[in-house]
Amino acid sequence: MPGETEIPALDVLAVAAHPDDVEQTCGGTLIRMAEMGYRTGVLDLTAGDMGTRGTPETRIAEAEAAGRCMLLAWRGNVRFPDARLENALAGRITLAAEIRRLRPRVVIVPYWEARHPDHYRAGEMAYEACFLAGLRKLDPYTEPHRPFKIIYSSAYANVTPSFVVDITVQFERRMAALLSYRSQYGESGAGGDVFPDEGEIRERLAAVARFYGNLVGVRYGEPFVQKETMRVDDVVGLGVRSF
Repeated sequence: MPGETEIPALDVLAVAAHPDDVEQTCGGTLIRMAEMGYRTGVLDLTAGDMGTRGTPETRIAEAEAAGRCMLLAWRGNVRFPDARLENALAGRITLAAEIRRLRPRVVIVPYWEARHPDHYRAGEMAYEACFLAGLRKLDPYTEPHRPFKIIYSSAYANVTPSFVVDITVQFERRMAALLSYRSQYGESGAGGDVFPDEGEIRERLAAVARFYGNLVGVRYGEPFVQKETMRVDDVVGLGVRSF
């Protein structure tokens, strides 16, 4: 859980509003980074306690199982109130403390526009917390830390991505991680008119990943947006052919 013990610094940290968000949007990228030897982590802001299915305790347990499937080095949950996320100072300070403790180099946050208010507020809070975490006087007892890069997971935003990560090899493991949430995607009568079954969710996510993979000439991809201009040092080595 957040704030308990010191751990080695993370290379990549994904911040999400709810358990199972990263599994749908950037789970393949986290798996790929872990397979490359990077230390990866996820910080969920709520336990999804307002959801139709499952209890907070169930969803946190499922998140831990999904995290093992994604090869995460760390996963935590700050238990903010679900469906009532507010970009308030207290929340930002809590997240800033976690950023200082985890010391990630790259932070993945939700895109700044979304249907669910929790999603875009999670992105706002994480971005501002990353800035605050670099202020030395924020807390005299911990060392300041500011991530090198913030990138936005944009799988469900109708925007052109800055880049796409090839997750062809990682796609089935990403699906296995998502389906660890049996309370959400298993057979259940509650919310059956809203929740897709396993076959439907697999088909939907495969279609999204195929769309973004096709943009870069691979089978499955995950899209991201960055606000900074991307630097290229070798135009001959650029990927994705023009014709």
